[in-house]
Amino acid sequence: MSEIQRPGALYQQVAAAIREAILSGEFAPDSLLPSEAQLMARYAVSRPTVRNAIAALRAEGLIDVRHGKGSFVRSDGQPSLTIERRISRTADGRFVMPNGDVWQETEEASAYRTHTTKATGRLLELGEEEALYGCDRLLFDPSTGTRAMHRTLIPFAVAEAVPMLAEEPCKRPAAFYRQLTEDGHKLTWSETVRARMPLPDERSALQLPDATPILHLSRVTHDSDDRPLILEELRIGADRAELTYRITADKQPARRTRP
Repeated sequence: MSEIQRPGALYQQVAAAIREAILSGEFAPDSLLPSEAQLMARYAVSRPTVRNAIAALRAEGLIDVRHGKGSFVRSDGQPSLTIERRISRTADGRFVMPNGDVWQETEEASAYRTHTTKATGRLLELGEEEALYGCDRLLFDPSTGTRAMHRTLIPFAVAEAVPMLAEEPCKRPAAFYRQLTEDGHKLTWSETVRARMPLPDERSALQLPDATPILHLSRVTHDSDDRPLILEELRIGADRAELTYRITADKQPARRTRP
């Protein structure tokens, strides 16, 4: 028996003792924790104290509670899915993304009209409340069960110049790239990645465990004059996926010599 004798709220003492057992390897990653009754006996505390301790460790992200199965130590292994974030172009002009065929849609894509926010306006170099065409998809990878939320946002001004973007805003990004290229645009892309805690609807849609952040990717398609044309957002659980990028060296601009 490991009776608690340290200062502080009792449930915090129990949480600290379980945390130490996890970090020391006594409770291994992916293993089932002892039952409430066993933890009560081990630390000589009441059931509410054990439950509060488990809730605290859950909030820290050390424990995942699976209903009907018990409390499990979170895995410390590699993410189950590696997403390559590069774009290739075939000889016949098609654009290809390495993971393009991995994802399946869990439901029909949703097309709508919306407006820029402060965040999306900054990426699209537009003011707030500028009109956009939008499309939302909920995707999943059948081999790992990983879910992802994908959003496409197209400014009205861009869609007016390329009518297909307004008529079919839920086409796959590769189709947009090809259409823009055929319309005379020379495309480049920029992408930012940030980690944040999910909103309630994101946590539900992505089926995330407690205390799990998401990776929020924002990819902007630019014209040859660096004007933003399309914004894509991908949101995915940071515990399920890792990102990989191919990096190439840009050519240095030629130095000008004085006459």
